[in-house]
This record gives sequence, C-alpha cells and structure tokens, in this order.
Amino acid sequence: MEVTVRAYRPEDLSAMAAIWNVVVADGEAFPQLDLLTPETAATFFAAQDHTAVAELDGRVLGLYILHPNNIGRCGHIANASYAVDKTVRGLGVGRALVADSLRKARALGFRRMQFNAVVATNVSALYLYESLGFVRLGTIPGGFRMDDRYEDIVLFYHTLEDLDE
Repeated sequence: MEVTVRAYRPEDLSAMAAIWNVVVADGEAFPQLDLLTPETAATFFAAQDHTAVAELDGRVLGLYILHPNNIGRCGHIANASYAVDKTVRGLGVGRALVADSLRKARALGFRRMQFNAVVATNVSALYLYESLGFVRLGTIPGGFRMDDRYEDIVLFYHTLEDLDE
C-alpha cells in the first residue's frame, strides 16, 4: 500500500478528528481525556508546528502532529503524536507518518525528536520506533493511567542531523 503523506487541509478535519478521537477514547496510547469537536479540532491541529495526514485514493488513513517537546533552551527538540485508522493499522501507514515527521522536523530546524510517553503495552509502536532508529532512554514504571490500572511508559529519542535524505 503506497500512501501519500502531506500537510492537512481544512477538508481533512472531520476524518482527522474521527481518527484522533478513537485513539483518545480507547485510552491505551494518548494521554488526552477529552474528544475533539469540529471547533476544537480546527484549533488544535492549526496550533501545531506541522500537522500532516496519510492518504490513499483521497481517504485520510492517519495523521501526525509535530511541535516542540519543550520551550526555550530545549526548543530544538521535537515531539510528535500519531494516529492511524483502526482498519488500516499494520499496513505501513504509521511507518510512513513517522518517517515523514522525522524529515519534517529536521526541515523545521529541530535537532532531535523525543517521545515522552510510549505506553509499554503498545508493542507495535515500540517495534516501529526502534526499527526507525529511535533509542530507548528508559522506562517510567506506572507512568500511564489506563481505566483500571497503570502501565509503564517508555521514553525515546532520535537524532535528526544524520537522517538519510
């Protein structure tokens, strides 16, 4: 499956919010509790340094948001979040999104990408990030609250200066 990753457009917002909200509602990967409405989705996605979608034949299959991980003297480190439609998970959409976000982060002048809270039970994400060259920084025991328990979170980073073109 050959997906295209591109900057989002206003007409993508409904599909983007639907995909994002499924991940939030599942409560297994994103820290957010509140679902996006059409109004909050437009504001949220526009506030990022970059928001992109993966599409195939005009259908939005997933998205990412890219922004600084911190401010000031740590503002050169990017952070990103990814959401993929449940019906196409495992088919390379996430890989295309992550790879594009690394290139975009570098193009925007970021030097590193850092993930603060990859839930340890999200084995697909762990595998994907490591296969793309992310380095594990460590684990925070019980760092992610699910509905009835706490799961560990894994921190990752990736150096952006030496990415392949």
